[in-house]
Amino acid sequence: MVTDAADPTSQQTRRRLGVEVWIVLGLSLGQSGVYAMVRFLDRWTREESLSQQVATMNASRSPRENFDLVFQILGIGFALVPVALALYLLSSPGRSAVRRIGLDFSRPWRDLAIGAGLAAVIGIPGLGVYALGRALDLNVTIAPSGLGEHWWTVPILFLAALQNALLEEVVAVGYLMTRLRELNWGVPGAIVASSLLRGSYHLYQGAGMAVGNVAMGVVFAWLYQKTGRVMPLVIAHTILDVVSFVGYALFKDALGLP
Repeated sequence: MVTDAADPTSQQTRRRLGVEVWIVLGLSLGQSGVYAMVRFLDRWTREESLSQQVATMNASRSPRENFDLVFQILGIGFALVPVALALYLLSSPGRSAVRRIGLDFSRPWRDLAIGAGLAAVIGIPGLGVYALGRALDLNVTIAPSGLGEHWWTVPILFLAALQNALLEEVVAVGYLMTRLRELNWGVPGAIVASSLLRGSYHLYQGAGMAVGNVAMGVVFAWLYQKTGRVMPLVIAHTILDVVSFVGYALFKDALGLP
């Protein structure tokens, strides 16, 4: 009997899958992780303390309203290309990638209930992690929206939240954990890899938020391993970001936020 370790076809397949994973991550969240590490080092080595520095998410891209809207739409659209790539690579004749990782609408109410509950479980402690990190000078001050007050601000923030959720949960959880299993990684190793990736691209927010996102990644990856469904994670992530982005845009002045 020829063992899998001695099977050249199997070895070649694993090598190709390994290269594929690096390419997908290099085009998406892995690239973001590298930039986030450099930004963190840049911020950490400044004279100004981390908690006094501001990281603006969903920043304006043009002082002209109509062009800013166009740039926002283009940014969201192109950010979803790695999602399409990951789904394409996971698909095969007669096998749908969205069903393979549970990104379909086969269980809408159950997914919604799990997603909403997960958002509450993650979101409330997350506020505490952010506040503690700032108090310990481990986090920057986060401004979730830098968009002006336009008619399209709230819809764009909703779309940005959905884009973030799809990109992170499909690539960092559904795609990565599927490929790592095919590369013979154990469940603990796949969960750790997915979680560390999530933490890496949040480093621009500070070490405290990176650690908090690693913990969130463990919960999300473990749940995916148990259910085989990404949709509840997408729903939870979207809820978290919508509350953060839209809440900030609507109430920042009343609350005296930067």
